[in-house]
Amino acid sequence: MNYILKDENAVYYECGFSCDNVVFLKLGSEAFFITDSRYDTEANEYIKNAEVIITERRDMFPKVRELIVKARIKELVFDPKEWSLQAYEEFTKGMNSVVFKRVENFSQQKRIIKSEDELDILRKASEIGARAFDSFAKYLNESGLHVTEQRLHFEAENILKNYGEFGLSFSPILGVNKNAAKCHALPLLDKLDMGDLILFDAGVTYKRYCSDRTRTAEFDQNLNFSKTQKFNNKKRQEIYDIVLKSQEAGIKKARAGVKACEVDKACRDVIDAAGYGDYFIHSTGHGVGLDIHELPVISNKSETVLEEGMVLTIEPGIYLPGEFGVRIEDTVVITDAEAEVLGV
Repeated sequence: MNYILKDENAVYYECGFSCDNVVFLKLGSEAFFITDSRYDTEANEYIKNAEVIITERRDMFPKVRELIVKARIKELVFDPKEWSLQAYEEFTKGMNSVVFKRVENFSQQKRIIKSEDELDILRKASEIGARAFDSFAKYLNESGLHVTEQRLHFEAENILKNYGEFGLSFSPILGVNKNAAKCHALPLLDKLDMGDLILFDAGVTYKRYCSDRTRTAEFDQNLNFSKTQKFNNKKRQEIYDIVLKSQEAGIKKARAGVKACEVDKACRDVIDAAGYGDYFIHSTGHGVGLDIHELPVISNKSETVLEEGMVLTIEPGIYLPGEFGVRIEDTVVITDAEAEVLGV
């Protein structure tokens, strides 16, 4: 198969290195990593299974076209999500003899089943992420009282990164009380007080692979981010227990041979039965790997049949506007038996 890639993680998957200005070209048995001189040293040091070609930045597309013409390529697969309209028009201009075949999420489709090496890295990433949750809980108990959400968010990032050792899967989501009712809350100037509900969604990257986890807890200076939580407020406890039961149902359902929509339904049925279906406002999960959001999608419309080696999140939630929100999330590996929960 002949294909072209521009996305950094897609390129990394092919050859073990990437950068912010690269074209990866696979033409039959040959592969080419085309970039500019800023990345000459690293590319030649780290690239596997591809020839490194260094050009001036303005000459990258002409060089790629030259390679395609020389190889007499008739069809080239590309992912339209990787291209701006301007870049695509510039690149394909005058190449009337080549059929450009659109395949959305081309690289993610290739990566949907993780190798054993990838699974080991993802397990390690999740272990690091879980330890960071424990470290953040310790910080909250010791220093979090009367600190603003914005400052807590800042401290969480530093703890997750272990002050430079790891990357972030995404900017952490941290919401207190009514702000936790927003799925992707932005941190406010509200200060954390005793008895407040706190929702924390975060992940780290290890060897470029992501972890992803969400916990909801009550701040009482003995806070922890386990899934066993006791709230002083009866309604919060009720909602938390429903979401936990929903997540457990989804994890139990998730195994090879089951459709993704069935996992979503298992979670949603619990919340619907409790009368809060209108407040579960997002899909149940998503794949995780080099990208924080990969295939498969775990939603009520997804007909994807789960296979052994897929890695995905299960993260139901209930969000009560103006009051609070609860979400519980774990990353799991699909097996023929019950899903393996990472980071526990």
